[in-house]
Amino acid sequence: MSGKEINIAGRKVGHGNSPFIIAEMSGNHNQSLDRALAIVEAAAKAGAHAVKLQTYTADTMTLDIAEGEFFINDPDNLWKGRSLYELYKEAYTPWEWHKPIFERCRKLGLIYLSTPFDETAVDFLEELNVPCYKIASFENTDIPLIRKVAATEKPMIISTGMATIAELDETVRTAREAGCRDLILLKCTSSYPATPENTNIRTIPHMAKLFDCQVGLSDHTMGIGAAVASVALGATMIEKHFTLSRADGGVDSAFSMEPNEMRALVIETERAWQALGKISYGPTEKEKKSLIFRRSLYIVQDMKKGDVLTNENLRAIRPGMGLAPKYYDVLLGKCVSRDTKRGTPLSWGVISC
Repeated sequence: MSGKEINIAGRKVGHGNSPFIIAEMSGNHNQSLDRALAIVEAAAKAGAHAVKLQTYTADTMTLDIAEGEFFINDPDNLWKGRSLYELYKEAYTPWEWHKPIFERCRKLGLIYLSTPFDETAVDFLEELNVPCYKIASFENTDIPLIRKVAATEKPMIISTGMATIAELDETVRTAREAGCRDLILLKCTSSYPATPENTNIRTIPHMAKLFDCQVGLSDHTMGIGAAVASVALGATMIEKHFTLSRADGGVDSAFSMEPNEMRALVIETERAWQALGKISYGPTEKEKKSLIFRRSLYIVQDMKKGDVLTNENLRAIRPGMGLAPKYYDVLLGKCVSRDTKRGTPLSWGVISC
């Protein structure tokens, strides 16, 4: 397994710990601070370990132009028919909300972090003393931003959606050279929602080995199947968009997880991690009590001293108190050394010839 253990605000992240689960609020607050705080409450109740915001404004993301490449015309895009500026204006989290949201996280024992989208966002988040930063997939080639975040020397989580190996190599080198010592990459498919067929989680162990770091999953698929499977491949962190109810609508609601689903994610990814265990053969401590229920050789008819063992009076049955079934052929034709009742486990002491 690649990647050293990382400490994020007092919680250890690594292969020796259950997966670190991040509830991504994104724009699911629907421009209501009360709803944002309710999302934090629901995330804590569901067992998530962290809540993540996104720190930007429409003006730091794009230009207020509603045509050409600034307008979404792709018929398969969730946000078709909207300008980038309009979309980000609706989805952004007001900066004055960050402090009360983070305070609510602290009160509930949740770790808080955010994704900055430009240098002003990093400066703002530094004032709030965030313990960790997340880089979004669309910004993983923004080398100046990578350098700015790395210079804080705080743990960095980088989503890898769309990035080639060459691009990731440049990003990782930049982060490490600029001061980042604790790096986690997240396998990500930047489509909304993503399909399982396009998720390619077999990349996780390859990426971990290639960049010698921990790797997790930023998951845009529906349900928890991809996330649970990723743990078996070594994922130490799972990020999922989170909302109170998809029926309430919102820019990200269609591919966001509801509280009961988040709870299932927390439980099942931990079970998957526990099930990994270690390479092991032979009975575990818990299994030793079950050895008695193996098959073994038993006398199944009353026999007199000198009677011959046949396939009618000797059988391999449960429980496992007699000789192992592998001796069956060897023992056929042998004689018993004493009178033997039906239901007697066969032992070498019963054999006389």
